[in-house]
Amino acid sequence: MTPSNKQNLSQELEERLGKFGEQIIELAKKVPKNIVTIPIISQFVRSGTSVGANYMEANGASSKKDFKNKIYICKKEAKETMHWLRMLAKSHEPSKEECRGLWQETKIYAKWFSSIIGGLNKKQKIQNE
Repeated sequence: MTPSNKQNLSQELEERLGKFGEQIIELAKKVPKNIVTIPIISQFVRSGTSVGANYMEANGASSKKDFKNKIYICKKEAKETMHWLRMLAKSHEPSKEECRGLWQETKIYAKWFSSIIGGLNKKQKIQNE
């Protein structure tokens, strides 16, 4: 892959994750606030918007080690968001289908970040041989 293609893919993912964060915020605004939903919404918004923020940080990383660490955080935040989407769907039944769609998208992100980490680990292993 050429550096230009890599840059384009990176920018596309940044944009996609930005839109994903916006969807997270819009869903959170729809859910009625009560004793059950308030903490779920708070955690959901934090983890869901953090995926894109950490990806942008990864792209500005100061080293390969820093990049890998930020991508690992992206993966962790995506996995956490999947959990909160499940809890949100349970706490607010009318949002169940929207949560399911976002859960599927979040699962894709978690797999992408796992793949990036796997590629970096493989590359590091080859360099260490």
